[in-house]
Amino acid sequence: MPTIFIDGREGTTGLQIDQRLAGRKDVTLITIDPALRKDPAARKACLNQADFVFLCLPDAAAVEAVSMIENPNTRVIDASTAHRTNPAWDYGFPELSAEQRAAIAKSHRVANPGCYATGMISLVAPLVMAGILPKDYPMVVHALSGYTGGGKKTIAAYEDPNRDPEFDSPRLYGLTLTHKHIPEMVAVCGLERKPIFNPIICDFPQGMLVNVPLYTALLNGKQTPDSLRQVLADHYAGQTFVTVAESMPASGFLGSNNLAGSNHLRLYVGGNDEQIILSAQLDNLGKGASGAAIQNLNIMMGIDEATGL
Repeated sequence: MPTIFIDGREGTTGLQIDQRLAGRKDVTLITIDPALRKDPAARKACLNQADFVFLCLPDAAAVEAVSMIENPNTRVIDASTAHRTNPAWDYGFPELSAEQRAAIAKSHRVANPGCYATGMISLVAPLVMAGILPKDYPMVVHALSGYTGGGKKTIAAYEDPNRDPEFDSPRLYGLTLTHKHIPEMVAVCGLERKPIFNPIICDFPQGMLVNVPLYTALLNGKQTPDSLRQVLADHYAGQTFVTVAESMPASGFLGSNNLAGSNHLRLYVGGNDEQIILSAQLDNLGKGASGAAIQNLNIMMGIDEATGL
């Protein structure tokens, strides 16, 4: 039975992975004495004992953990930002292509995607691949996320009964336009121009909406909302966790938390003949983090990717 070690189990993503694995009978979890979780020798022993390792750590600690692994059979899924643009690692978005899924299946080093990046890439990459969206398009990405994506400190701040009233409202951040998910957006989509990315944190725990507005006049060929919807539908046909909605909601509103608690990613296309809006709806802790990590584990194990999800 495969053994699994979660390095950084105490963090938000690590706890979610642990909870998703706890009821499974096809894996064995390796645990570390809480008093030794920061002890290098104890961590190294666990890392090298495991068949699969999840890294739920800050970037520098993730790089350090990888350097400790001497067992050539240990396979790693890194949930940090550290290796997402490293060509020696496989990017963990299996729906990107059949080749990507095959690479993950045999990989020993998988970089789990960022939550915002998952939404943006799911919308943009297929259009770039199809030659519709120019690689130098002056792209803007707007996104809303639940506060759990910020980790323990952010969660504590939002759940503090004495918090600042500002926390009641959506709050724009990443004000220097240098968010850590931008490099993987550029690299995975093959873009030649960095997108302007506007992330907004909101007063709800889990959920995410990533939006990319486009001018049809700047796209290749004559494009409409229906034509782009069809390209996305064809690209994701037969996928378990990514679906393309036939239309925008009849209510005229698109929520951010509709898929909270799931590993699903739902894509929407709306707009008109001059302007199109692409939207990706997901759970920032599901398909945006721990759910995606478990999905990648299942693919690497060679079992049904939906196991435990």
